[in-house]
Amino acid sequence: MKLSAHLVVIMGTQSYQGKEQGYGDYPITDILQMMGRSGRPTKDDLGKCVILCHAAKKEYYKKFLYEPLPVESHLDHFLADHFNAEIVNKTIVNKQDAMDYLTWTFLYRRFSQNPNYYGLKGVTNRHLSEKMSVLVEETIEELETAKCVSVENDMDLAALNLGIIASYYYLRYTTIDLFNNSLSATTKIKGIIEIISNATEYDTLPIRHGEDGILQRLTNHLPMKIDKHKHGDPHTKALILLLAHFTRRPLTADLYQDQMQVVETASRLILAIVDVISSSRWLKPALAAMELSQMVTQAVWETPDAVLRQIPHFTEERIKRCLDNKIENVFDVNDIDDDDREKLLGANKGELIDIARFCRRYPDIELQYSVNEEDDLHAGEEVVVDVQLKRQLEADDEIEPVMAQYYPKEKMDGWWVLVGDTKSKEVLAIKRVNLGKTGKAKLDFVASEMGERTFHLYFMSDSYSGCDQEYELK
Repeated sequence: MKLSAHLVVIMGTQSYQGKEQGYGDYPITDILQMMGRSGRPTKDDLGKCVILCHAAKKEYYKKFLYEPLPVESHLDHFLADHFNAEIVNKTIVNKQDAMDYLTWTFLYRRFSQNPNYYGLKGVTNRHLSEKMSVLVEETIEELETAKCVSVENDMDLAALNLGIIASYYYLRYTTIDLFNNSLSATTKIKGIIEIISNATEYDTLPIRHGEDGILQRLTNHLPMKIDKHKHGDPHTKALILLLAHFTRRPLTADLYQDQMQVVETASRLILAIVDVISSSRWLKPALAAMELSQMVTQAVWETPDAVLRQIPHFTEERIKRCLDNKIENVFDVNDIDDDDREKLLGANKGELIDIARFCRRYPDIELQYSVNEEDDLHAGEEVVVDVQLKRQLEADDEIEPVMAQYYPKEKMDGWWVLVGDTKSKEVLAIKRVNLGKTGKAKLDFVASEMGERTFHLYFMSDSYSGCDQEYELK
C-alpha cells in the first residue's frame, strides 16, 4: 500500500525469524524504505520518523541512516540459475563466455571496490581472474552434478533437458535436481505433493511468531499426516497450506496471503514435474501430476465428489442431493432445466447465476483422431497420431478465463495430449496444447513390438476436474 504520513513511528527493528527460531534485525534497506514513508507529497516540507530500538543499536542505526549505504551484489548466491538460463539461450556456450558474462555484472565491479566482502585477497588482475575462474568452475560443476548442463572437452557447455525445464519455468536448478532425484515410476499424488512442498522456491516462506500452534491445529483436519516436530520449517508450512487449500480450511489473514503465494507457485512446479516425469516416460505419475494440477486450480481433494465440489456454492448437502438424483458431473448439472435446478439446489438467484456461469465456462471439447497409414504399420516404424480439437461454443461466445473461486489469479485453461502404453506403463508421446476455439496436435512414437498392440490416447485438463478424455488406439 502506498501510504505516507507526516510522522512515521517504527515500533521496533526486529522480526521473528522462523528458520532461526528467534528474532532478527530488519535489513537496513527495509528501515530506509519505512522512513521514506514520512512526509506527505505536496503537503509537508519535511517528514519526521521516530525509530524505537534498543539503546545499544542507536549508534549503529545513526551511522547507516546518515551515511551512504553501500550496495553489494548477491549474484554469486544465484549464479548457477543465471548461468543455466544463459546456457539454455546459448548466450554462454563455453567457460570463456561465462567469464566474459561475469565481467559485465555489478558483482565484478564490486570485487575491486570491496574485496574483503567477497573473500578476495587482493584486487590485481591476477586476483580477480582467479576469483572468477573458481566461481565459474564451481558453478558449472554444480549445474553438471544436477544434470542441467553437460561439459564437453572441459570447455564447451550445452543445456540438458533438466536445465531447459528449469529455465522455461523460471525454477531454481536445485528444485529440478530435487524433482529428478525424488520422482519415480511409482510416485502417486500424495508423494508429488510432498516433493513440491520441498522445492527451493519455498525456502523464504515466512514463519511468524506463534504460527506453529496454528499450523499444529490445522494438521488435525488435513488428509495427510504431517511431522509434528517440523512446524517451524517453511517447507512443512508450504505442505500444510497446500493441504488446507485442497480441503478449503479457513485461515488467518497472514496465512491466507502465504497460501496464495504457495498455490500460485505450486502450479508452475507441477508443470515442470509433468515435463520431468514425461522425460522418464512414466505414465501413471504423469497422469497423477496432471490431476494434481486440476486439484490445485479448483481447491479439491481426490474424493468421488471432487467434480461437483468445484462448482460454486456446492455445499456438502447440495452435492448429496445431486448424487442421490444421479447427477454426477458438471454436464449433468448443466442439462437440468432451470426450474428443476433451482428446486433441487435450493439456491438463491445470485448463486444460480454463478452456477450457470461456471457450467457455461466448463470446457466441452470434441476430440477426433486419426492414425496415419493405420493399415500399414510395422514394428520399429514411426506411428503418427493426428488429433483435432474443437470447443463446443455458441457462435458469439468467447473463450473466458478458468472459473476457480479459490485460485489466486486469473488463468486460462491448458491441456495435455499424450499417448500411453498401459501394459508397459510408459508415456510414448506427449504435447502441451493451449487450446483456442479449435486446435490440433501431432503425436509420433515408435511401435517397438510386433503384433496387435493397444495404446491409450489421453486428453487431460490442467484446470478442471471431470472433463478429461481417454481413447483406445489399436
